[in-house]
This record gives sequence, structure tokens and C-alpha cells, in this order.
Amino acid sequence: MSGEPVPLRVAVLAGGLSLEREVSLRSGRRVAEALGDRGHQVTRLDLDEGLVDRLVDADVDACYLALHGKAGEDGTIQSLLELLGLPYTGPDAVASAIAWDKVVCKGLLARAGLATPDWVAVSSDAIQDMGAAGALDRVSDRLGSALVVKPAQGGASMGVRRAQAGEDLSGALVTAFSYHDVVLIERFVAGTEVAVSVVDGAPLPAVEIVPRAGTYDFAARYTHGATEFFSPARLDEAALDRCREIAVEAYRIVGCRDVSRADLMVDADGNPWLLELDTCPGMTETSLLPMAAQAGGWDFSVLCERIVRLAAERRRPAHA
Repeated sequence: MSGEPVPLRVAVLAGGLSLEREVSLRSGRRVAEALGDRGHQVTRLDLDEGLVDRLVDADVDACYLALHGKAGEDGTIQSLLELLGLPYTGPDAVASAIAWDKVVCKGLLARAGLATPDWVAVSSDAIQDMGAAGALDRVSDRLGSALVVKPAQGGASMGVRRAQAGEDLSGALVTAFSYHDVVLIERFVAGTEVAVSVVDGAPLPAVEIVPRAGTYDFAARYTHGATEFFSPARLDEAALDRCREIAVEAYRIVGCRDVSRADLMVDADGNPWLLELDTCPGMTETSLLPMAAQAGGWDFSVLCERIVRLAAERRRPAHA
């Protein structure tokens, strides 16, 4: 029937060797099933030594990146697909690399005027070779006593801990250093945690996150019933508007395309603070992007369809 969208040949990339492999496989399975239900020809591929040959043989219209963690979100797979001339979902290699490094991303966003909690970055090299441990007692002067310690690179809240300056900061640093050799020490902001997803430059309804155990850690993210979600978030309209504005502005500043998710904390005065920007949001049953899409009137298959078609539109002509 004329006018109907042509089905696509799509490679859904999921898995890899990061600590988030199992979550990525769950995301990829859901995306592949949803796109298949909409009539697309779907091939599921893992990140392994045979990937390039299989991608070339598949002759796909677009790659859907259902990847989480290192090599999937840091620009590695994005650079490879650009070399192969294959369009893929999500931000390009440069934007992905910027967002993956929390120190770089927060610095860029702060310089652009977005509110993000103040922070300091500490490297294991500085502690081992430059005596930086002797300066850690100054952290509270800069950031206050309530802190969040997190690896500078990584996702899914792995290695993230709350800490009090001068008390359990050392233990939190040891935990974070086990995930990456640069650690971010950030001022803790108390308030309402929300996530705002952006698809093709437009924000979806904000999702409010209320973990039952008090912390939105890895288990709270991916265990059914461990967290309550409210979408749209239970905030006044002025705060919601500002959250949406910040999410779209962060998307623009970092140079995103197709999709991103901004994680924010709204303090008691209604002021949103941007914590992180995710360029490859999860697509599992407990992930925030599908919840936001549902609140916006899109079912999961429509969400996947919209994202993959954005990528397919960038496919180069055969003789370009």
C-alpha cells in the first residue's frame, strides 16, 4: 500500500563485555522483538570478534544500539560503525564520548550555565604518586559534608556511594576506584530524583524515581518492585518545565541526536540540578525511557520504531 513506511533491515547490537552485559541483552531482546512485531527484518548481534563480518553480510539499513557500559556507550562502537558507513541509533562518537566521561560532561554543561552539583575529580595516579590523599580533608570546605562518590566513567550506578566527608569518604573512594581510575566527588543534593528523556530533540514526560530502600542503585534499577515510579513526576509545573528545558539544553550542548536521558535532582526549593546525561538509555521492563514514552502516549514498539527510523534516515546512498 503506497505511503506506508518500508520495513527496515535492522541489526540490534547488545551484550558486549562490560559489567552491564546482562542488562544490555535484556534491552536488546525487547527491542528486537518490538521491531520484529512491526514488520522489520531484525538480526541480533553481540559485540565480539565476528561483529564486522556479520554486519557486512547482513547489509542492514540501520543498527539499533541496545548497549550499556564501556565500548557500547563511550564512542567505541559508534566510531567503528562510522568507519563502516552504517547508520546507528543515538548520539555520534564524539557526543557519546563526552557524555560517558562525567568530569568532562559536567564541566561542559557547567560552563554552558546549567546547574550541576559542584564537584572535584581525583585520580588514582594523583593519590599514589602526588600525595593527593593529604588534600582530601579539604573536600568538605569545597563541597560540604554530604557527598556522592562515583567513578568518572561507568553506568547503572555501579560503584556509586553516599559518603560523609572525614568519615566514610575513604571507603567510598576505594569502591569507586575499583571501577575506574578517576573518581568524581560531588556535593549531595537532597530532593526528588527525576529523569527526562529526549527523543529527536523533544522531551518526554518526566519520570519520578522513589527507591524503596532509599538509594537508586543497580539493584533498585533492575529489580521489579524495588522502586516506585511516577510519570509524570509529582512536581509543580514550573519545576517540571525547568527539568524539561534542562534536559533539552543538555542534549543540545553535548551534541546529541535521536535520544538521551537527563538525570536530575530537584531540591526542596524546586531547583533542578543536572547529575548525568545518558546517551544510550536502557530499554528493559524497568527502564526509564520506555516509562516516559508510555506516559507520552507511545507504546514500546512505537518508541523503538521512531528511534530506528531516525537512524535509517542517515543511511548513505549506495554510490555516495
